[in-house]
Parts: sequence; C-alpha cells; structure tokens
Amino acid sequence: MARYRGPDCRVCRRYGLKLFLKGERCLSPKCAIERRNQPPGPPPKGRRRKISDRGLQLREKQKARYSYGVLERQFHSYFEEATRLPGVTGENLVRILESRLDNVVYRLGFSDSRDQGRQLVNHGHITLNGRKTDIASALTKVGDVVGWTPQGQKTEYAAVLRQEIGRASPPSWLSLDKDNLTGRVIAPPVRTEADQTFDESVIVEYYSR
Repeated sequence: MARYRGPDCRVCRRYGLKLFLKGERCLSPKCAIERRNQPPGPPPKGRRRKISDRGLQLREKQKARYSYGVLERQFHSYFEEATRLPGVTGENLVRILESRLDNVVYRLGFSDSRDQGRQLVNHGHITLNGRKTDIASALTKVGDVVGWTPQGQKTEYAAVLRQEIGRASPPSWLSLDKDNLTGRVIAPPVRTEADQTFDESVIVEYYSR
C-alpha cells in the first residue's frame, strides 16, 4: 500500500513540534527539532503570512495523518466511519486510528515507532489472533490477541526485544505478556492515552466545512 516515503524529520520541522516518527531518535539530541527547529526550505523573505483558520484546520489534519502514517483517502474514510458511530466524532476518529494493527504493535512496545511496527507487520512477523497477517491497517477490536509468528520469534530483533520489553508500560486498554511476547486488546482505546500532537475537534471542523 502506498504511504509517505519522504524524510520523517522534515515533517516534524514543517510543523515545529515532535511527532515522534523516528522512535528513540526523537528523544535524543539527534532529533531534528533539537538541532534545527525551523521549517525546511529557504527562509521566507520579509514577514511571514498569518495562517488562516482554514490553514490551521488543515495543519491539524496533516499532523494526525503523518503521526499515524495514513494517506488522505484512507484518513477521510476513517473520518466518515467515525461520523457513523455513536458518540463524539473526534474521539471516534482517534479510537479508529489507535486500533490499527501497526499502532497496537507500537503501543505494546514491540517497535520503537509506528513505521517500524508497520514494517514488522508487512514482513510477516506479526500474528493477529494466531494467524499471520501482513495488513498493517487491519483494525483490532476488544479481545484480539497480537503476537509473533514462529519465523518472527527466531529473528535477532525478537531476541533483543525479549530483554528490553516491558521497560515502558502499555496503555491501559492493552495487556502485555512479556514471557510470550503477546498482547491483548482488553478495552477500546482511550483518548487521554492516545497521540496528543493534534486536536481532533479541529479536524472535525475541517471536514465539516
């Protein structure tokens, strides 16, 4: 499936904040925001133009898209699904994004970033309810179990992961079995434990124009 393949650090510099697209690198002095906190490209001539309300709405939508690695068409389909669900549309949208398999792999601590989580799924190292899947966008639900394939468990990466897993606790809607390297979805995702780099209510305003 197509996805953004440009420099991740360029995206963070464009929006002037850490979107944590590079895992541990974002927490180190090598982070682009720490080293060069200015938008990419040549510096503007004269005064910067004030961003319109429409531009601010677009900015929030783009931050959410890049944070979860979703292209526009799929992101818009998630929003349409969120509007059909009962409850608050913005929270429904975040819940759908958090339910993606690549994000669950990341939240369980199996990967340092969503990009890496997507790669693990695409390479056939991850199982969903005991069956191998290579669909990173698969949506999980309460009761689903995420684990590793026999091939994935034999990799050097999995061996290192066994020594380091559990240093950070997963969110409350996930449970982690460190010994078997499996995780279970025990509740719907919670907004307060999701990505805080964007405002979902502004995204609703963007699509509701």
